[in-house]
Amino acid sequence: MSEALIDLDAVTKTFPGPPSVEVLHQTAITVEKGGYASIIGPSGSGKSTLLNLLGLLDRPTTGEYRFDGVPTTELADEDRARLRARSIGFVFQSFHLIPERTVLENVLLSTLYSGVPRVERVDLAMNAIDRVGLGHRVDYTPLTLSGGERQRVAVARATMTSPKLLLADEPTGNLDQRTSGQVMDLFEELNAEGMTVVIITHDAAVAARARRVIRIVDGTVVEQ
Repeated sequence: MSEALIDLDAVTKTFPGPPSVEVLHQTAITVEKGGYASIIGPSGSGKSTLLNLLGLLDRPTTGEYRFDGVPTTELADEDRARLRARSIGFVFQSFHLIPERTVLENVLLSTLYSGVPRVERVDLAMNAIDRVGLGHRVDYTPLTLSGGERQRVAVARATMTSPKLLLADEPTGNLDQRTSGQVMDLFEELNAEGMTVVIITHDAAVAARARRVIRIVDGTVVEQ
């Protein structure tokens, strides 16, 4: 049996009021190392809350989140930040690239404070850029790239240091159907290389590309 990378045990999330609102009801989700899962649900269903918990950007109100066997709920903020920086790569719908910086510079920014010597960081960045098929665009700025190319830059930035988990939030939301397919192909390639991939989406076609679909409605996981 595969070892779990993500293990949510009786996790809930409540935002204080008045009145307080439980936006994520008691949830148990396990994703194995090397897994490829999509989490699908309509707007307001709790997907963003779940994303923030999985990415160690927020803490559950109750329950425990074990990441690669490490209990994270009570970890100190600096330990959570260190674990997140070392082990989780993020890809977002709106790319979050700096317009005036080149492709190479944007990818390098993910390790600016890592302590890794610049020459090593440049090698890692170039390898990541080549892997997403943009080696010929390293000196271009985001404004000169297509939407699909910008998202591939974002993927290169997220995967430069080979994180254990790639967490993508509506990664095809700003892309046309053909370009969306190319980005999804890239996720599948990364997963085939052993990276665990979790995609948050409201798009059933995108969700269906994953090997496992987790459905969330009104803060409740109703199907896995």
